[in-house]
Amino acid sequence: MDETTAASAPALRVQPDPADPRLTRRVAGVDHTGARIETSVTVERPLTLYLNGQEIVTMMTILDRPEDLAIGYLLNQGMLRRDDRVTAVEYDDDLQVVVVRTERRTDYEEKLRKKTLTSGCAQGTAFGDLMEDFENARLPPAELRTSWLYRLLHRINTLPTLYLEAGAIHGCALCWREWPLVYMEDVGRHNAVDKIAGWMFRHGEPPGDKIFYTTGRLTSEMVIKTVRMGIPILVSRSGFTAWGVELARQAGLTLVGRCKGKRFVALAGEERIVFDADLRYVEEESAKHWRKNSKEAAAGDAG
Repeated sequence: MDETTAASAPALRVQPDPADPRLTRRVAGVDHTGARIETSVTVERPLTLYLNGQEIVTMMTILDRPEDLAIGYLLNQGMLRRDDRVTAVEYDDDLQVVVVRTERRTDYEEKLRKKTLTSGCAQGTAFGDLMEDFENARLPPAELRTSWLYRLLHRINTLPTLYLEAGAIHGCALCWREWPLVYMEDVGRHNAVDKIAGWMFRHGEPPGDKIFYTTGRLTSEMVIKTVRMGIPILVSRSGFTAWGVELARQAGLTLVGRCKGKRFVALAGEERIVFDADLRYVEEESAKHWRKNSKEAAAGDAG
């Protein structure tokens, strides 16, 4: 396929709405000088998830896309298979409950007996054996051109986001080449990942030619979820954990972290990277952009 022109660039299909009054709240306080200030803070609310007739979990979330979050959570916990037929996803805003109904009776009771706490922010949980199906995963061949990567990072960094409005939130993006297609945010990075997984399932989006971007750390949980989603490349602004690197190498996942300006580090799957960018023409990350937009978000580096 030829290089994508601006006229034929794929649209950003989902992105945050910082102006949505349900997602942030203005709160009064004082700053480091004692001066009175008013700042935006992110609103988190509980969402209780049911699979058929069984209560599964209550999550803290910004509650902007509950149907995607519910489906993605079940997929990434192995409670829902990729070939399952979902007959209904019912959300009640008053009760803050979402019910997923499937044609096949699931094995969630056994999964619930094997709950494991993960390292994700907001105390994410993974049910059952985290390595279930992981060793047999086969990721498709793909390439990551550094020219795509630098343009992609610039586009993501200049999106209007809830992070820039209020902080205390993580972002994840589903990308193709240099283009973000879907950008989701939530108080925990695992929620943002799950919302993208749910969106892909509901829209039949193929994973094999995609790049997954996250603002969060490249932990074992992030690697496992990306592999389960079938995406061959995982990119982050943040750093790595040793187990995350080990699992990425085992699965053949391309793992790229510490992406800021011209700099990045790849610790797994580096054979997919094509170094085609001339670094003399790559700008460093715009300090002006981040200084301008991070005053209220400074307290929101969500771990």
